[in-house]
Amino acid sequence: MSETPMNTLQYRFDGPEDAPVLILGPSLGTTWHMWDRQIPELIQQWRVFRYDLPGHGGAPAYPAGSVAELTARLLATLDSVGVQRFGYAGCALGGAVGIELALRHPERIASLALVAASPRFGTADEFRQRGVIVRTNGLDPIARTSPDRWFTGGFAAAQPAITEWAVQMVRTTDPGCYIAACEALAGFDVRHEVARVGVPTLVLVGSDDQVTGPAEARTLVAAIPDARLAVVPGASHLVPVEQPAAVTDLLVRHFSTAWQPAYDSTTGQMAIPAAPVKPVLSAAPLAVPQVAPQVTPIAAIAPAVVPPQPFGRPDSYDAGLKVRREVLGDAHVDRALAQADEFSGDFQEFITRYAWGEIWDRPGLDRRSRSCVTLTALVAGGHLEELGFHVRAALRNGLTPDEIKEVLLQAAVYCGVPAANSAFRVAQQIIREETTPED
Repeated sequence: MSETPMNTLQYRFDGPEDAPVLILGPSLGTTWHMWDRQIPELIQQWRVFRYDLPGHGGAPAYPAGSVAELTARLLATLDSVGVQRFGYAGCALGGAVGIELALRHPERIASLALVAASPRFGTADEFRQRGVIVRTNGLDPIARTSPDRWFTGGFAAAQPAITEWAVQMVRTTDPGCYIAACEALAGFDVRHEVARVGVPTLVLVGSDDQVTGPAEARTLVAAIPDARLAVVPGASHLVPVEQPAAVTDLLVRHFSTAWQPAYDSTTGQMAIPAAPVKPVLSAAPLAVPQVAPQVTPIAAIAPAVVPPQPFGRPDSYDAGLKVRREVLGDAHVDRALAQADEFSGDFQEFITRYAWGEIWDRPGLDRRSRSCVTLTALVAGGHLEELGFHVRAALRNGLTPDEIKEVLLQAAVYCGVPAANSAFRVAQQIIREETTPED
């Protein structure tokens, strides 16, 4: 392990040295290995930089008691290896660092992905109480309950090796640094500032996340001007571990298409080159420290599976089923497929292959735009049952309730007031169900 100064972070690089830099930030209690199963795909396009929080994963135990301090250490580390501009994806506490970067150092960040993040994580008392537990009893009680917070019950039961890996990852964390990280989250509150985030942002959350769930994600999407929402079905808080393929696909799509050009301080304008925009790196070499991790890499426990590539044009059914689940949710799709019989089964296959695999998966429109078009068409046709689950889909695709209202008002002009009146009743009920916090 190379020496890590107090003002920097333990880090590693993967991928080609001449590629744009993409940073992956970890959650509280985890190490950079939480991103292991994203790496094989991401390094096809990016030089991936991962870092450990202080005292996590064998990193030196220099506590950092605020998100601002963690961010400063990250920037000092990047400066030391010559990285000036980058894309950033962070989970939970790592997401808070991403928000801090976008607010305080917008010139450094080209594109942002916030995973299981929030402008404020619970209450300060909750995290300080967690610190009390650690001071009194050590990290074992936190470690034993981490799988309950991080994974769905089905995943934890089906993947005992990964569940035990998660427990050991927390147990090997330095208690003082864990407490300091809790203090950092307790003091983090950017609810009144987050609207100033000015970079393209993907807000990604597991559908079953009980820590920072879809409600917090929608708060971020509503506040950040250029933000999109992705709700991953069948996942809880550590969604990159629980649903690695879905998260990888979403990150690749986002960072491939939403990379903001560098700001030119001499002209006060954005540079818009003809070629695809890539981040600018300094001429300094990218040093790679040799780090001896204290926890087994997750890739060694459950390596990524690379499916064989078919010859010719791929069948669109599997892609369509994937998109259909991402947009409509597993529960809806499972019901539709379970109800299919010999009479209706061919129709379910038809819409999965052609509506979802051929049309919804086309790159020409993003999913928000497709939801706007779909809602309008359903109002025009009077298809209220379909309208209901497509309002839910629109929320999953990142439309806010106010934007859905605007779509329906526009439809009232061109589709007729009676049709829009019925549509408003359906949409109002769905939006209430989806946006009302559970007790």
